Amino acid sequence: MAHIAVTALSHEGLVREHNEDSLVIGPWTLCATVTESPQTLLFPLGSPCLVAVADGLGGHPGGEVASALVVRRLAALGTALPGPDAVREAVLACNQEVFEATERIPELIGMGTTLAGLVIAGPEVTVFNVGDSRVFEFSGGELSQLSTDDSPPPPPGQRTTNIVTQTLGGAISPRTVLPHVTGRPLPADGARYLVCSDGLTDPVPDEEIARILARHDDTEAAVELWRAAIDAGGPDNITLALVSVHPED
Repeated sequence: MAHIAVTALSHEGLVREHNEDSLVIGPWTLCATVTESPQTLLFPLGSPCLVAVADGLGGHPGGEVASALVVRRLAALGTALPGPDAVREAVLACNQEVFEATERIPELIGMGTTLAGLVIAGPEVTVFNVGDSRVFEFSGGELSQLSTDDSPPPPPGQRTTNIVTQTLGGAISPRTVLPHVTGRPLPADGARYLVCSDGLTDPVPDEEIARILARHDDTEAAVELWRAAIDAGGPDNITLALVSVHPED
């Protein structure tokens, strides 16, 4: 049977005291949990399949609460997101839910999270993000970023910046967001995607990520990507999901 395989792991890294990342794969969520061993889930190709990473904002109260709220909301909506318009509305609803939670629990005022993911539905894949978590496509040995970073260009001589210009929540009072949402055809011969938090992409260059993906299947690649981030100092939580679409058995 044609299917989608999603292999994922999440880890606090070597510096953070706890994990504020959360992950959603279809109806399954992983919130503020450490999983050094990759977990793989299979889904039939046809009905919508949602995969997303939410990176709770460090230095703010309740980052892990914000990321968990978002992925749980998406898990409940995942089978009803057939295209870009529905995905955009879902992301806006997630932003509203984070702010509503801070109204109920004042000590969480200012909590927020980034979000990046994709929905595979029929012949189309919808890519979405708010913040600097990322979605990549790996094809023909080339790694292409499909998401759009909400951050200014890094200073000369640096690859990254710690500034994020747009998040879900993350402010004292409610504010709107403009999600990046794009639809694109799903390649007929299959596809391979990487969804991850910046705990992977900040310390590990794109060229190294591409080399790892070229050499390994998804289970081994997930471990090697995590190991590359750890070897580079593991400065942040590391969460990643590898999504492979198999149009045939």
